[in-house]
Amino acid sequence: MAIRLIVGLGNPGREYEATRHNAGFWLLERYAARERVDLRKDGKYHAYLGRIDTSGTWLLMPQTYMNASGKSVGLLAGFFKIQPAEVLVVHDELDFAPGVAKMKQGGGIAGHNGLKDIAAKLGSLDFWRIRLGIGHPGERSQVVDYVLQKPSAEDRAAIERSIDRTIDILPMCVAGDLQGAMLKLHTKDKL
Repeated sequence: MAIRLIVGLGNPGREYEATRHNAGFWLLERYAARERVDLRKDGKYHAYLGRIDTSGTWLLMPQTYMNASGKSVGLLAGFFKIQPAEVLVVHDELDFAPGVAKMKQGGGIAGHNGLKDIAAKLGSLDFWRIRLGIGHPGERSQVVDYVLQKPSAEDRAAIERSIDRTIDILPMCVAGDLQGAMLKLHTKDKL
């Protein structure tokens, strides 16, 4: 099954642009530029939205704030009859170090409010996710402040490298080779 909708998660507004929680936005903006897709503000879907000409795959950046990301995803998926298994959500992941990127289908939401809202609006956990590692502050009580801060230059560089690797596998996802894409992303190149 091919991916028909790629969603990058983050928070709208200049004050959040460079924060860890916006790693999904960073990837989607870079992928859109690579595919020459113009992301335009769309009030109907409460998002920046574009479409890849060659495949028809939608690119979506919800502008509802993280906790309400499902509103945009649910509206677009519902209107275009996109099944949960045809949706790929890219988001920040506290449990992975900066530079780590992993892909999976389904599973839990690990307290990620954006994923929780998307699962509620789609009525399923069966969507695909790409998790971009941002590291963990060490204390649970520090998580909210941590995700809303800018990463160090070293961490940002590691996250950017994981974004580069992930962007390379997205054409495979769009073409329907999800297992191949996952294998390629999870396989470290031998030196």
